[in-house]
Amino acid sequence: MDGRNWETFLLPYEQTVEELKVKFKTMRSELKKREEYAPIEFVTGRVKRISSILEKAERLDVPMDKLEEGIEDIAGIRIMCQFVEDIRRVAEYIRARKDLTVLYEKDYITNYKDSGYRSFHMIIRYPIQTALEQKIVLAEIQIRTLAMNFWATIEHSLNYKYRGGLPGDMRLRLQKSAQAASVLDSEMSSIREEILAAQKTFEDDANIVSTLLKTINRLYSYHLVAEAISYQEKFSEAFLERDFDGMKEMLAEVKALMAAKHQEESENED
Repeated sequence: MDGRNWETFLLPYEQTVEELKVKFKTMRSELKKREEYAPIEFVTGRVKRISSILEKAERLDVPMDKLEEGIEDIAGIRIMCQFVEDIRRVAEYIRARKDLTVLYEKDYITNYKDSGYRSFHMIIRYPIQTALEQKIVLAEIQIRTLAMNFWATIEHSLNYKYRGGLPGDMRLRLQKSAQAASVLDSEMSSIREEILAAQKTFEDDANIVSTLLKTINRLYSYHLVAEAISYQEKFSEAFLERDFDGMKEMLAEVKALMAAKHQEESENED
């Protein structure tokens, strides 16, 4: 039995997962600011359990002293997308990065598995700086839609329960559900523009509410207490009616009121 210190062995993989999660979340934020839409919905990561590493090493006949080269997904990142089209776009962004090297890709969307499994995998080489040295770590990035991820999570749990020996009827039902998930992704892609427009409207409306409330609250710092109370009442009425156009006009009024007050205070100082 291998007598290595597993806690120490897994440290570089834990660091890799944490760094990559931060980088892809930052990518999402930047794309959203630049383009108002990010193909990344959310990012998760995990380090493979010791038991899973040992089982995979046994299944692939990887010697214990070759785990770092033979098991490529000890560090795993999962990137979720809303639409199938987004997966290719995210993969392009990853290929263009200078802080990692893509070794090869596995397209289980075009060539999905017999089980119905769909996902896009990228095996990468990632350099990290540990406390003692620079180290090159292999990691796997999985890019998939929310529907693909839901199916894959269920299938993984069932495979664990049955130790990979799924009953025939269960296997058939999983295949059918994978087809249903694929149909769902296709349907969502067909109304992609309508979905994105609806999401943008929701986000714009939420921003108006937040900005207006913060701006009204600033009136107190200008000693415009009566005006602040009045606008808070107007906001409550507009919000109940979901009058977002009225809120936009109100925001312009409040900003103009503050600008006039600021101008008045400046003139008094002179």
